[in-house]
Amino acid sequence: MTRGPVQCDIGVSYGMSRKGVPAPVSFKRWAEAACQGRIKRADIAIRIVDAPEGRRLNHHYRGKDYATNVLSFPAELPAGVQLPLLGDLVICAPVVAKEAAEQGKSLAAHYAHLTVHGVLHLLGLDHENPREADAMEIIERGILADLGFADPYLVD
Repeated sequence: MTRGPVQCDIGVSYGMSRKGVPAPVSFKRWAEAACQGRIKRADIAIRIVDAPEGRRLNHHYRGKDYATNVLSFPAELPAGVQLPLLGDLVICAPVVAKEAAEQGKSLAAHYAHLTVHGVLHLLGLDHENPREADAMEIIERGILADLGFADPYLVD
C-alpha cells in the first residue's frame, strides 16, 4: 500500500447540462478517496454525458447498444513512459439518476459510488468473477463509508 497524501489532477467536463450533477470538487474528492493508499499520483479525466453519447460510447467500445452508468478507460502508455496518467471515466447522468431513484439512493451517493467504482477499474480492479466482485465490493464499501456514504450494495 502507498502511504501519504494522494496528488490527483482531475479534469471534469460536462457534455450536457450540469443541473443535478455534482460539481468538479465532489468528483475530485471521490476519486482521491479511491486512490488513497493505492497510488501516489494520478491524472484522471471524467466526462459527464447524456444518454445518446453514453449509448454511442458503450456501443463503440463494448458492443452494447445502450447507455451504461460508468465506463472506465485505463491509460495505455507506451513502454518506458512514466506519467501519472491513470485514465478516463465516462459517467452517464440520466442512467445514474434513474438508478439512484430505482435504488432509493441519493444522487450524490450514487455518483460517489460510481466514481469510486470507475477509479478502482482504472487502478486494475475488476469484478469478472464472484471472488473479484466480492473483493472489489469490500473496498468500495470501505471507501464510501470513509466518505460518509451508506453501503451501496445494501439491499432492503
